[in-house]
Amino acid sequence: MVSKRKHPKFRRPNYGRSSRSRIKIAWRRPRGIDNKQRLKLAYMGCSPSIGYGQPSEIKHMHPQGMHEALVCTPSELSGLKEVAVRIAAGVGRRKRQEIIRLAESMKLRVLNKAKKYPVKVEKPKSKDEKKKTEAKPAAAAPAAPKAETKA
Repeated sequence: MVSKRKHPKFRRPNYGRSSRSRIKIAWRRPRGIDNKQRLKLAYMGCSPSIGYGQPSEIKHMHPQGMHEALVCTPSELSGLKEVAVRIAAGVGRRKRQEIIRLAESMKLRVLNKAKKYPVKVEKPKSKDEKKKTEAKPAAAAPAAPKAETKA
């Protein structure tokens, strides 16, 4: 597990001032001459700066300690080693199942396995079922053509 350093929530100045949500929480850099957050007054909250960044060794890593790769087709799995695979949102059921099967055979971890479209594993048939399926085609002989009768 990768433990990343925590940082404070960077909030827009005066985001909670109004009862209506006219001012969104999302960060925007303060630009006004008298803006208290731009002047770095402590009670106005923190501003993002370079010191809050993560070490380069763990930057952009998944919390499980692997880099992520976005995959759209099964052929994109061929060059991947020691990465976590994330299947793109627009991939359909059939191709998604094929990607999951290939990734498991290559021992790659799939981060967003589909609960919506589970991969069905076909169980090997028992000996009795095999005999029944083989016996049916052999027993079915071509029927003799029926003679037409006029009424």
